Amino acid sequence: MPLRYDGTLSTLYFIRHGQAGPRNSYDALSELGREQARLLGQYLASQNLVFSSAVCGGLIRQRDTSAFVGEAYARAGIPFPPVVEDLRWNEFDLDAVYREIAPQIALEDAEFSREYEAILLASSDPSNPVHRTWNRCDIAVVRAWIEGRFTSVSESWQEFQVRVRSPLTELCAAEPGEALAIFTSATPIAIWAALALELGPRAIMRLAGVAYNTCLTTLRLHRGELSLFTFNGTPHLTHPSQRTFR
Repeated sequence: MPLRYDGTLSTLYFIRHGQAGPRNSYDALSELGREQARLLGQYLASQNLVFSSAVCGGLIRQRDTSAFVGEAYARAGIPFPPVVEDLRWNEFDLDAVYREIAPQIALEDAEFSREYEAILLASSDPSNPVHRTWNRCDIAVVRAWIEGRFTSVSESWQEFQVRVRSPLTELCAAEPGEALAIFTSATPIAIWAALALELGPRAIMRLAGVAYNTCLTTLRLHRGELSLFTFNGTPHLTHPSQRTFR
């Protein structure tokens, strides 16, 4: 029998996209990312979990992850709602942030400049480990963006948080007992987990940094208040090789 929540709580299922492509072609699922998404769909369907609605960001890796989950539901003969695209669930544009901020950091930090040039060179090789790891340059660029230390015309950290949090009012209007699937990325998930726990920016990036691809994070809404029930779950990824961060 399909599992439905009939209590006074609405449950939000935050789903991170599968593993993406290399740095120079990030917005696409890798072969492993597609497999992670298929396994997630099979797991959710096996739990007979029926979603009342589903939403995803506008990024290819987010949309494709939702499509693989929907296909698994179809094969299992379990209804899956139409997925509504909502750009508010997009990840921040790391490429844009890098283009604007990295050259400015390089002007005042010679070591960063050398490492940044090495990353650009290594990125031309799709098999290079640089595509699957966070390094000192990544951390420095994102931290500078969050702190607003350099000139940038891209979406600011503050604007990004406001965008990602803005669906809260609409989600609070959901009927009690609804189960909502939200296909998004690591940082939006971390922002919502931190919102429930009343944590600041440093904690948000730490949470985002440990989020596995296709992880499940569940929050519950009750009378407008958020509670974090689970974070970064991967019951569908049973082998260590299937659990990736980037």
